Amino acid sequence: MTRTNLSEHYKLVDHAYDVVIVGAGGAGLRATLGMAAAGLSTACITKVFPTRSHTVAAQGGMSASLGNMGP
Repeated sequence: MTRTNLSEHYKLVDHAYDVVIVGAGGAGLRATLGMAAAGLSTACITKVFPTRSHTVAAQGGMSASLGNMGP
């Protein structure tokens, strides 16, 4: 196997962000919006189209911890 230089095949572009969020599910998108609202430069990356994120794919099957709920 030979090693090739990526710049020979792809145009490489440098980006600079204050915050990079990995995952565009509900939590990832909310974190991205919150950081952007706070004035930070943000990027949200995902391996799938955002409408196919795990939150959307769960179809109502999301869970949450209720350990902080009192009697």
